[in-house]
Parts: sequence; C-alpha cells; structure tokens
Amino acid sequence: MVTLIPVVFGAGKWVANIPTGYFLDRLGRTRLMVTGLLVVAACDLASVAVTGYAAFLGVRACAGAGWAMFATVATTALVSGERGRGRAISRFLLAETLGLLLGSAGGGWIYAHGGRPAPFFFEAGCMVAAAAAAGWTRPPPAARPAVAGHAAGRGPLRTVLRQPGFGLLCVTGAAIAGIQTGVLVFLLPLYLVERGGVSPEAVGSLIALSVLGRLGGLWLAGGVATREARVSALALGLLGFGASLGTLVLVTDPWLFGAWMLLLGATAGFVAGLPTTLAGDSLDPRLHGVAIGWLRTAADAGMLLGPLVMGPLADRFGLSVPFLLATALTWTLAPACRRTAS
Repeated sequence: MVTLIPVVFGAGKWVANIPTGYFLDRLGRTRLMVTGLLVVAACDLASVAVTGYAAFLGVRACAGAGWAMFATVATTALVSGERGRGRAISRFLLAETLGLLLGSAGGGWIYAHGGRPAPFFFEAGCMVAAAAAAGWTRPPPAARPAVAGHAAGRGPLRTVLRQPGFGLLCVTGAAIAGIQTGVLVFLLPLYLVERGGVSPEAVGSLIALSVLGRLGGLWLAGGVATREARVSALALGLLGFGASLGTLVLVTDPWLFGAWMLLLGATAGFVAGLPTTLAGDSLDPRLHGVAIGWLRTAADAGMLLGPLVMGPLADRFGLSVPFLLATALTWTLAPACRRTAS
C-alpha cells in the first residue's frame, strides 16, 4: 500500500506532461505554473480530509498531475534561454535535490511534533508560497507556436519526434531515471546491507554521500558550455556512470563504499540534465514545450518501470545483476548518443 502511493503520483505526472507541453503556449506559462502548484496544495489538504485508501490514491495522482504542470513549464522556460541553458537546468535539478534533502529530514520532525496531518499542511503552505513566487517572477514569454511542422503537414509532436536524435535522448532520459529509481533508490540500500555487510545505521550516511556527489555532478554538468561539448559529456558521463555501477559489485571494504557512493552520485548527477539540455540545443524554441513534455513523460515512464524490472531481476538472479544490467545499458547508449546526437 505504501509503495503504490509514489507509483500513482508518478502516473499522474506521466499523464499530464504532454498535455501541459501542448497547452503552455495557449494558456500561458505563469498561469499553468501557478495553477499546478495550487493543485498540489489543494491535494495536500484533501489528503488530510479523505478517509478511504482509494480516494487517497486518487488525490495523490491529481497532485502528480499538478506537479507536472509546474515542472514541465519551468523546465521549458529554462531550456528556452539562449545563453546559460546547461547551467540553468543544473541549478533547477540542484534545487530539486536540495528540496528533497530538506523535505526528507524535516518531514519526519514535523510529523513527530505536529501529528499526522502536519506534513501535508506544511507542504500545502510551501506550494502556496511557491505559487506566489512563480506568479511574481513571471518567466519570459514563449515564442509563437511553431509553424514549420504544420507547413510540412505535420503536427508539433510529430515534428519533434522526427528530429534526428530526439528519440534516443528520450530513451536515454528514461534509462537514467529507471536506473536511478530501480537500482539506486530501491536496491542500493539493500545491497549495502546484504552484500556489503554495512550496518543499517551506516546506510543513511552512505546514501547522504551519494546525494552530495550528485550535487557536485549537477554543478559540473552545468559548466559544459556548447552543444558539441555536451554531446561528448553525455557519452563520457554514461560510460562513467556505468563503470561506477558495475565495479560496485567488486567492492568489499566498507570504507571504499564511501568513495563509490560519491562516485555513483557524481556520475548520476552529471548525466541527469544533459538530455534535456541537448533537446533544447537542437530544437526550435517554439517546439520546446512539446519536446519537454515528451522528455518528462519518457523519464517518468522510466521511473515507473525501473523498480518493476530491476526488483524481480534481483529476486531471480541476485542483487548484483541489476547493477551489471545498468552498466550494459549505459555503455550501449553512450556510443549511440555520441553518433546520433552529434
């Protein structure tokens, strides 16, 4: 019952990403961002009020759709900038990671001192504050809807999907998200305890090291300035990510696990935002909304499928197999990205 809650939240995001990309130019970026954040706030309040489990799941799915409305528009606004696109995406992902850290640490404290409804009320307040900030800052206006695809008899989505290399970027983003959730989030703590002999108390510290490495990787990726350099960086980053995943199964010393956690986090963070940035580099700005919606849909699909694929593999063949499969996947994608995206 607990694991189904993030699944329905992710499903809500998955459903809402592409429609948001279509409508952001028609309804306005600021309006969609503010509406999405207020939807999440309303769902937080409804989560306290509902009593049935099915109704609770429905509310959390709506919250996922609200979050997709904000995140898709925000990512599109950052990608549409002519200068500093990579740094903007990295900062956005840095903010998400820091928010996750603070929320994970503070949520338990709020629950312990304020009771069961307190975290929902706190998050609703944060969403209202974020909506006010989004409405105040106002992102730059979007370009007019693209006409090039229509002139050739194609809609915006069809034009985007026919862009050379875009499909591979979607697959790469989905693979990175699937490995992140299916291997690093769900299986890595179990691996550290069962295969690495790490005490449960030390697992939290090691995971914190991986998050610290992720922050560093995100910052480094944001410094890659040109499209050609980003193509090479994505290919090399995928090779490094795969190497860190595959060699983890060889580590036995508890102290070395700390170094590997930093390495895993850094390589995962380095490649996290590059597919989105490269899509912004290669597409007409008037197609960014649809493209980002599709990219986020692919990534959310990877987040949903990752645990469903990697968990049974670990049960059937052993905990090392998902790590080795992730290595094979990233090493297959790396040369393909280098050839196709360039």
